[in-house]
Amino acid sequence: MAGPRAILVGPMGAGKTTVGRLLAERWGVGVRDTDHDVEAAAGKSVQEIFVDDGETAFRLLERAAVTTALTEHDGVLSLGGGAVLDPATQEALSGRPVVFLRVGLADASKRVGLGHGRPLLLGDVRSRIKKLLDERTPVYESVAALVVDTDGRAPIEIAAEIATRLEDQS
Repeated sequence: MAGPRAILVGPMGAGKTTVGRLLAERWGVGVRDTDHDVEAAAGKSVQEIFVDDGETAFRLLERAAVTTALTEHDGVLSLGGGAVLDPATQEALSGRPVVFLRVGLADASKRVGLGHGRPLLLGDVRSRIKKLLDERTPVYESVAALVVDTDGRAPIEIAAEIATRLEDQS
């Protein structure tokens, strides 16, 4: 199946952007982030899309961005934290090298900070992260071909583990 060499999924604060960049550098391939694709298509930030157009509009743009990236990109692809909630996206990820970057509440909270620019974290950041982790972790696990724990680990170490494990599978 053509498409990305690795697809990173997980909640905000898991390290998808940083690990994705390191993994792409290691393999000498491009890196793509569907949140950036959504922003380019909409001409505004994710936060602005949520405020101006609502989450439903964002999710439609996100689904289109994921579908396009899965067919056009052959490097490392990072999906937005909620992208895997869409049943069509779940189906499109089947049989692909999906890597769930698992992160616990404490590390996710530290990495996200106060959640500035993250529309789903308005209010009590820590309790919102916990709720999102509780809701989404089973979905991340169900689409993943590989699960990698990120708590207390350096991004370079995580990227190296992913590269080794995916290379061993091929």
